[in-house]
Amino acid sequence: MEQYDIFNGDADGIFALHQYRLKYPENNAVRITGVKRDIGLLRQIEGVKNCSVTVFDISFDSNRKSVDTLLADANHITYFDHHFCGNTPHDSRLTAHINPSADTCTSIIVNDTIGGEYGLWAICGAFGDNLQQQAAEMTSRFHLDPGRTSQLKELGELFNYNGYGADIQDLHFHPDNLYQAVAPYRDPFAFIADSEQLLTLRHGYHDDMASALGQPEYRTDSKNRVFIFPDAPWARRVSGVFSNLKAVEKGSCAHAIISENPDGSFRVSVRAPLDNKRNADTLCRQFPTGGGRAGSAGINQLPKSQFDLFIETFLKMYPD
Repeated sequence: MEQYDIFNGDADGIFALHQYRLKYPENNAVRITGVKRDIGLLRQIEGVKNCSVTVFDISFDSNRKSVDTLLADANHITYFDHHFCGNTPHDSRLTAHINPSADTCTSIIVNDTIGGEYGLWAICGAFGDNLQQQAAEMTSRFHLDPGRTSQLKELGELFNYNGYGADIQDLHFHPDNLYQAVAPYRDPFAFIADSEQLLTLRHGYHDDMASALGQPEYRTDSKNRVFIFPDAPWARRVSGVFSNLKAVEKGSCAHAIISENPDGSFRVSVRAPLDNKRNADTLCRQFPTGGGRAGSAGINQLPKSQFDLFIETFLKMYPD
């Protein structure tokens, strides 16, 4: 039976898949991924029949039609995710491990499902998804000192940073290339010691973050913070990690990073307050191309005409 592995191109998607394939090796799987916001990936395989499909960190709700099509064509689907999913079909060919809680991520879900055998990689995924508390709790179980914890945190954040962009050309590495880089490693510390990719990502991250930190805050009459970024590759690459940085900086505030798209629309990253991780997905789903999870969500193409409406809705969602 032909095998397809479909995964989000961010840290959580990559490290979720990596854990699963360390536990259940499959050297001939066809892998499909893309930039972090490219979530309609199951459309690419709607024509396959009698195959096995494993999905990691991709919104079920956004792929509902494709899932129905694949199940009707006798494919078996195993689904791991933590985004809003709605109702899942009752079909013996679908195994769904989906938990939309704001306090988990796909890497943690896979870790729990396979018995915690590769939990160090799950920690990287959790740090990449800005689940600081959950990642810290997991590091304590492994008795990691601050230096080694910092290494896993940087690995997760850099892989997450690489996933952001309008298209693959914005990224430093194709996400599948990063997966292939980690695939031979059971131990993330061995990968960190060997990896040339991390050097490239580290330099890119620092350069892009320097540009982001130079952007002024958009004025609102609220404690919540909004930043406007220009239409530039660095802005698209850094928007997610910059959002996470600002969320940690002021945990009681909600944050919106709004980047200009080449077509004049806006790409939006929203972070709910870390002190009350709720409704980021509810907010973004009110707009076309919006989605995500309770603590972190986004809109791919917010029409310029809806900019003021978004700001108004954002501030009302998170009142002072």
